[in-house]
Amino acid sequence: MPHALLVSGSLGQGHDVMARACADSLEARGWTTRTVDAMALLGQRAGTAGEAVFRRLLDLPGVYDAFHFSALRPGARIALLADAAARRRLVPAVRALLAEQRPELVVSVFATATSAVNRLRGDPPAFRHLVLCTDVTPHRLWVQDGTDLFLVTSEVAACGVRRYRPDAPVAVLPAPLRAPFYRPPSRAEARAELGVPPDARCVLLMSGAWGLGPLARTAAELADAGPHVLAVAGSNAELEHRLRRAATHRPRLHPFGWTDRVPTLMAAADLVVTSSGDTCSEARALGRRLLLLDVVQGHGRDNLQHELELGHADVASARPTEVVHSALAALTRPTPPPSPGATPTPWHDDFTTALARVGLA
Repeated sequence: MPHALLVSGSLGQGHDVMARACADSLEARGWTTRTVDAMALLGQRAGTAGEAVFRRLLDLPGVYDAFHFSALRPGARIALLADAAARRRLVPAVRALLAEQRPELVVSVFATATSAVNRLRGDPPAFRHLVLCTDVTPHRLWVQDGTDLFLVTSEVAACGVRRYRPDAPVAVLPAPLRAPFYRPPSRAEARAELGVPPDARCVLLMSGAWGLGPLARTAAELADAGPHVLAVAGSNAELEHRLRRAATHRPRLHPFGWTDRVPTLMAAADLVVTSSGDTCSEARALGRRLLLLDVVQGHGRDNLQHELELGHADVASARPTEVVHSALAALTRPTPPPSPGATPTPWHDDFTTALARVGLA
């Protein structure tokens, strides 16, 4: 039975979602899989410090923009030094995993892992290495020599890969979804489960696993303006506390912490207010209009612009009053049809073709 090792990263949830989608597809083909966290492989102290630094960069307006656009994207010396430092820590841990797991395939869905995996390919290579990146403009650290095939979700991203490796093998695939998004409940079923009236306006408000931006104030002001608001705090415990406190005297505000019920929440909503990321593909698959919060710096700004180009989306700052005005206006606009990614067939077919390209059909 063939085996695959998937290397994710715990900065947000998006990488884990992509790893799970790949694992689902492989397991449906008879593979066994294991997913590991590159941040954990760095060691507890280094992994915790790395996450803390990243969170701090996002908290300082413009700082992560500067690092992303002036260092990560061109592959400046400071970015390459940071990658080399991480690689030194990762290589021993990845080497041990490869010896234990003996995979035929490694899939990296986190940039920090790619150079470490490629350092251990061998000659001839003992495994094939795929890199999956859903950002619209992969930065330099995603694109390393030795990768067998780069999987991206847009032609723009394919051009981004070829910026660093003009001869790079690239496949453009539809963005994969978590399995529950391929079979969501109906709007009526979802609303009955959540206690939202069938004829009410309803907004899903979320901003990544970390709950970026002033979501508590936004949720309260939006609920006061009339719609039912399904507000998701993700792993942000402080935000969850503020949402639950705001909901005590607002019956139209429905707070959630970390939840696996997002397909149901999305099915119940007329509008999804969120930051740019993989949630956008999920909302489009369910035929929901988007209002994008401009809260993710660096790669998030590129992803936001791409989502606007795809249509059925608007953008707002994170200021609560502006979000409320934009959301109320968006609720008056037509509902889009489900995207082609609403069914798993396009992803599964293209993923099969990608495996065939590296000799693993």
